[in-house]
Amino acid sequence: MGRGPSTIPEADVPEGNGSGIVWDKSGHIVTNYHVIASALAKFGASPNAPLSSSAPNPAVGKRVALVTLQGPNGLQQTYDAVLVGADRSRDLAVLQVSAPADSLTPLMLGSSEPGVLRVGQLCLAIGNPFGFDKTLTTGVISGLNRDIRSQLGSTIPGGIQTDAAINPGNSGGPLLDSSGRLIGVNTAIFTPTGTSAGVGFAIPVDTVASVVPQLITTGRVLRPSLGVQVSSDAIAQKLKVQSGALLSGIQPDGAAAAAGLLSTRRGLGGVVAGDVIVALNGRKVLNGGDLFNALEQYKIGEMVKLSIVRTTDQGPQEQQEVEVTLQAEK
Repeated sequence: MGRGPSTIPEADVPEGNGSGIVWDKSGHIVTNYHVIASALAKFGASPNAPLSSSAPNPAVGKRVALVTLQGPNGLQQTYDAVLVGADRSRDLAVLQVSAPADSLTPLMLGSSEPGVLRVGQLCLAIGNPFGFDKTLTTGVISGLNRDIRSQLGSTIPGGIQTDAAINPGNSGGPLLDSSGRLIGVNTAIFTPTGTSAGVGFAIPVDTVASVVPQLITTGRVLRPSLGVQVSSDAIAQKLKVQSGALLSGIQPDGAAAAAGLLSTRRGLGGVVAGDVIVALNGRKVLNGGDLFNALEQYKIGEMVKLSIVRTTDQGPQEQQEVEVTLQAEK
């Protein structure tokens, strides 16, 4: 199929290296950031930039990919895709193509709320593994609320684990429920070989639905933040913290510091566990993923009430309430 020369500044665009989701009739396509990372880097998007940086991506408005769509006549057409916005910390990017509306069929959105999704529920993954387009695999949801370590080095909370076969080329494609509703964006696999080992992960649709409209409107995402780092489950257990989000670090100029929260530190008798957040506005917090998922529901400048357990040299104290005004993620 012939195409006229593009007037949009472009990077060399590798083909067949990922999948995507039609978001709306305006031609917005959602995919993983890591799928197009090499193209973005050619416009100055540093792979070493802070993951929490809210600065617009320098590749916004540039041609960074080719997107192939199937039209209503069954024929495929490839379009130039420009970057609309990107969020490295959640491994999401929004592209836009100038395709006719009858070639754009947005997916219905489901929900990844606890209680709506259940372990054992049927799910379907669609994508282009190893370049085999329009491939569908089936499986079940085998775990919920997983922390996903993305290829970019960020930790994405609330991930969906599935045994549906996810392989290189599936990244950015949809994870669907049995009714065809979007419940996640396939993003990673856990494997020693580089191919599916029955442990795949998807970014939950509620996170996607929060991020994508911001990327379409402003090209970037501004998140509310406490300005804290949370210990891994393994470290928390070593410090005898069985439940809650154990604070391992606090930004000096962040919201938590302003509220007087304490991180893990060295005391007179050795290491003293930091404050453990066990609830946010009454919503139970079991781990760091729960905490960051809960924060996604609020806005910068809002005040939230944290329920914390503080440990001193004398041991754990009574649970207490602390009010914190959320700041923009730094």
